[in-house]
Parts: sequence; C-alpha cells; structure tokens
Amino acid sequence: MLQQLFSPSVQHTLDLIGIFVFAISGALLAVRKNFDVFGIAVLAEVTALGGGLLRDLIIGAVPPAAFTDLGYFLTPLLAALLVFFLHPQVERIQLGVNVFDAAGLGLFCVAGTVKAYDYGLNLTASAALGLATAVGGGVLRDVLANEVPSLLRWDRDLYAVPAIVGATMIVLCIHYDALNAFTSGFAVITAFVLRLLAMRFHWRAPRAWHRRSTVTEE
Repeated sequence: MLQQLFSPSVQHTLDLIGIFVFAISGALLAVRKNFDVFGIAVLAEVTALGGGLLRDLIIGAVPPAAFTDLGYFLTPLLAALLVFFLHPQVERIQLGVNVFDAAGLGLFCVAGTVKAYDYGLNLTASAALGLATAVGGGVLRDVLANEVPSLLRWDRDLYAVPAIVGATMIVLCIHYDALNAFTSGFAVITAFVLRLLAMRFHWRAPRAWHRRSTVTEE
C-alpha cells in the first residue's frame, strides 16, 4: 500500500529529509549537553532512526531499513558533522529547523502507520506504531541525554497530539477504503499544521483535574 501512495524514489527522498532534520535536533541537544563528537553522532543517529527502528522490529520488517540502506545511516552522520562545525549558525535558524521537524513528524506518522498496516497489524496498533515512528527517536534522544522526554512534559508545546491526529486520519481512510496519495498527503499536512500552530500559540495538553502536585514547575 505504501508503494501505491508514492513512488519509491519520492518515498526515499522524503524519508531522508525527515531523517536529516530529526538528526539535526538530536545533534543540537548533544552540543547543548556538551557531548563530544561521538556523543553528537550517537544522538543524531538515535533521534533520526530510533522511531523507525522500533517500528520495524515490532512488525518483523528485519533487517530494519536503517541497516539495509546506507543512506539512512549516513544522513544522520552528515547532520552531526554539520552541527559539529556550524552549531552556532544552525542554532540561529532554529525556527526553520522546527518547521522542518514538524514536516518530518507529519511524514513519519503517516508512513509508519501505513507500513504497520501493510505488515498485518490492526488499525489501532497501526496508528500506535505510526505515533511511535514519529516520536520514538525524540524520546530515546531525551533519555540518553538524561532529560525527561519532551513528549511527557506539560511545559512543552503539543508534539505527540499532531502525530496522533495524522495517524488516526490514516487508519480512518484505510477503514473507509479512502486511502490514496491525496488523503495521505492531507493527513501529513494536517499533522504538520497542527504542530506549527502548537508552536505558534503554545498549545499544551491539560494536566490532572484538581491537581495538588508539590513538584516545582520549571
């Protein structure tokens, strides 16, 4: 089904773009944490490939694409090299990086959902793996950097919710036999725009009702 939505070359190009941008975010966090060059490369690789690797292992698509396509492995290293030498300049265009990161979120939640369904998972499980594909690398990045994953923090703009929306739109399209290049593209754009709006207006998920927490707010 995934091959029916986009040609292999287009799909591969989109994957590499998403991988590159995710790797940039991982490498930048490594620089902020004062990691050495190896740590920068590791965090770039994990952020870029972690979600897809997790998905492929769960659905049995082995060896995972990250290990069979040299471009998937080398692209995060290129991003790490760029950040290693030019991180002040990259930091100055953080807004642009965030925009491309939002686009990668939309692409990966859709591609992950479709691939999971192609491998025989039901609609709910496919949507869950679509979400994992989009946000899994970021979670692994934060854990390795000894931070509470941004996904779980109330003081971070919505990230998982746009991916959930995109993945849900895809499984609904599958259920109603309406999945095609147009509807999948619309799901990507929806997730992308929701993430941009969340960053622009600082939308955040609600916390527990009548919360009585003693945890210090950051």
